[in-house]
Amino acid sequence: MHTNRSDTMNTVRLNITLPASLNEEINHFSEELNEKKSHIIASALEMYFDYLDIRVAEKRLHNNEPTFTLEEVRKELGL
Repeated sequence: MHTNRSDTMNTVRLNITLPASLNEEINHFSEELNEKKSHIIASALEMYFDYLDIRVAEKRLHNNEPTFTLEEVRKELGL
């Protein structure tokens, strides 16, 4: 699932519970880089979601689900 992750106009507020050690790291990097904690967390989540996208793709690849050639896709779409 790909979304426009850089869409800052459409944001939501979350209340989450984190281990104290993660909170300390977020605070450290926020101060060191002079960035908002929410930006650091959002960036970290984007990278993690990219990693998960790869894992899902690899899982699907190993499930031996049927694949389609480019020609088959074009034919199906009438291109």
